[in-house]
Amino acid sequence: MTKPNFIIFLTDDQGYGDLSCMGNTNFQTPNIDSLADNGIRFTNWYSNSPVCSPSRASLLTGKYPGNAGVRSILSGHRTATGLPPESTSIATHLKKKNYQTFMTGKWHLGMQEASRPHSHGFDHWYGFLAGCIDYYSHIFYWGMNNPGPGINPTHDLWEDNKESWDNGKYFTEAITDKAISYIKESTKNDQPFLLYVPYNAPHYPMHAPKEYMERFSNLPWDRQVMAAMLSAVDDSIGRIMKELKDSDLVDDTCVFFTSDNGPSRESRNWLDGTLDPYYGGTTGKLKGHKFSLFEGGIKVPGIVQWPNAIKPGQVLDEPCASMDIVPSILSAIDVDCTDKELDGINLLPYMTEGIKPKERTLHFEMGNQTALRKGKWKLVLEGRLVEEETPSEDVFLSDLSVDEEEQNNLAKEQPEITSQLKKEALTWRGSIEETWDTKFNPEKQGTVTHPEK
Repeated sequence: MTKPNFIIFLTDDQGYGDLSCMGNTNFQTPNIDSLADNGIRFTNWYSNSPVCSPSRASLLTGKYPGNAGVRSILSGHRTATGLPPESTSIATHLKKKNYQTFMTGKWHLGMQEASRPHSHGFDHWYGFLAGCIDYYSHIFYWGMNNPGPGINPTHDLWEDNKESWDNGKYFTEAITDKAISYIKESTKNDQPFLLYVPYNAPHYPMHAPKEYMERFSNLPWDRQVMAAMLSAVDDSIGRIMKELKDSDLVDDTCVFFTSDNGPSRESRNWLDGTLDPYYGGTTGKLKGHKFSLFEGGIKVPGIVQWPNAIKPGQVLDEPCASMDIVPSILSAIDVDCTDKELDGINLLPYMTEGIKPKERTLHFEMGNQTALRKGKWKLVLEGRLVEEETPSEDVFLSDLSVDEEEQNNLAKEQPEITSQLKKEALTWRGSIEETWDTKFNPEKQGTVTHPEK
């Protein structure tokens, strides 16, 4: 039996409501919508962190961020460490099963040699290693050549670990061109492939080509540039899917699409020097944004298409998470996951046969914030609506079955449930802290509190 191919599309700082298939009416995303129409749209898909490095570590390893060795945003200087060698990625797993492995886009899981994509199983890779770059010059403005005083902009574009130069090329399109070339390359060999495509859009700086901006001239600038950037991604995904079709690979390619966290409110999105929070992304009325453990920070789009195995047009409501991708992929090629120490679960029975997963608790952490989702209940401890602000509530309990927007705090009305869930959340948090202290040395992680450094 031929082994399936896998593609993982990941966007950056994209809100739950910023797809037309998720209810957005300002602009259309027909190619991403097509993935949902021909597969599954999840209504309760979670990123495993409200910021990028931890969520990427979780997606690629199938573990909670703390168990994968990355708990906060990683530094971008060229000596910064990141994803530890002992945290096995899906690329490493698949490479052992004779898969070709490719990555094109944003890495943000470390700059040191042991943390780079080729050290985590990717045969070929193209993209940048830090948290953000200019879309045309590919310069990382937060970066320092070394972690000392002074801020020196650093060029950050690489191909197979050698610095690459594509000055003036819009990076969303550069990612896509390379993805298509990888698919073409894969067809030359009698091997299945994994293609990881982590787009950096719509993360700041807010850049989009003129032709995309002109499509949405009726929208205010903040929404216009968001629409333009996401439409460029949507067109790119359309190009990649066309290449799959032309290569007769669509039916047996399992495609995942999700985002790393909710939309950014950071004032640097504006590009005009103001300190006003940015309003371009939408959570679809969910509470909170990037950096927050309320729904808007961690609930993201989740779509899967696999024509040979998944019925089209499904809408699934059970809570699932990006860490579930690894065990689902491994199970799809009959790899036993019991010895992998994974935190995610295999979603194949749910996706292919409609067998709901057993109820479980999904846990989250970010700085002092801790949260969990269990059934209809959502508990947030020390929850922040906006980064660096004081907690909005010490304890916030909501019933998501009737209050998806987390407007009503039921902590006082439901003291027993609150106490039980709080104990469970803190017990989990304690286990993460213990693993962190015994297995990973945070002083070597290059983590910082400043966004994207």
